Amino acid sequence: MSVGMNVGMEVKNLQMHFGGIVVADDINLTLKPGDRKALIGPNGAGKTTFANLLTGNLTPTGGSIHLDGQNIAHLRESQRVKAGVAKTFQITTLFKKMSVRENIRLPILERTGLGTKMFKKAEAYPEVEAEVEQMMTQFNLRAHADIEVHELAYGQQRLVELALTLALKPRILILDEPSAGVAASDSHMITDAIERLPKDLSVLIIEHDMKLVFKVANKIIVLVNGAILCEGTPAEIGKNQQVRDLYLGARHDT
Repeated sequence: MSVGMNVGMEVKNLQMHFGGIVVADDINLTLKPGDRKALIGPNGAGKTTFANLLTGNLTPTGGSIHLDGQNIAHLRESQRVKAGVAKTFQITTLFKKMSVRENIRLPILERTGLGTKMFKKAEAYPEVEAEVEQMMTQFNLRAHADIEVHELAYGQQRLVELALTLALKPRILILDEPSAGVAASDSHMITDAIERLPKDLSVLIIEHDMKLVFKVANKIIVLVNGAILCEGTPAEIGKNQQVRDLYLGARHDT
């Protein structure tokens, strides 16, 4: 495999143990450019732990994570962001008292190395402002450009979060429960935003909302007790009796 070739992410035999507890059990997964894969499973299956292993928030006890042919399992979280792996929607990370425009501008200035130029107004960089405008247009936020983020509906705040992450120019994007907390009447905004993501971006969606999963994912991975139970198209997963029993059982237990 040629180093530097844009081949996506390949996870091999990934393992994570907390003492005697196995939370990631020999996981193998690929994310090629343009993939839209969803990771589903009951509570406690290890979905968020797996996402944290991919982003560097946790260090695996075994296995490898390759990005474009290079093993990144040893890299810290900040280094993985620079390498092209980004995660959003797991927590609210917005500057609530700043406008939508100002929030989106920040990661662009950071990425381009212009954020350290303290004695020049941010608006002085036309190429940055053009990118801010493009991001706001992509996520239908231009009408709210100069509104402070705390004044937005929660679904719109999620769109701002996604715009911030996309401004970092990732090649691997992990969405951790993107519809969580969003009103049902606004959930279409999240679905539409995911469908408008760059076609060559690899996306892994961790989600409980099966309606969203079946609409945006081309492959679904089912994780149970830290191990992959199965992977298939939405049609294949929908017909899988083992998966149906698992989810019916989980709902019944709840």
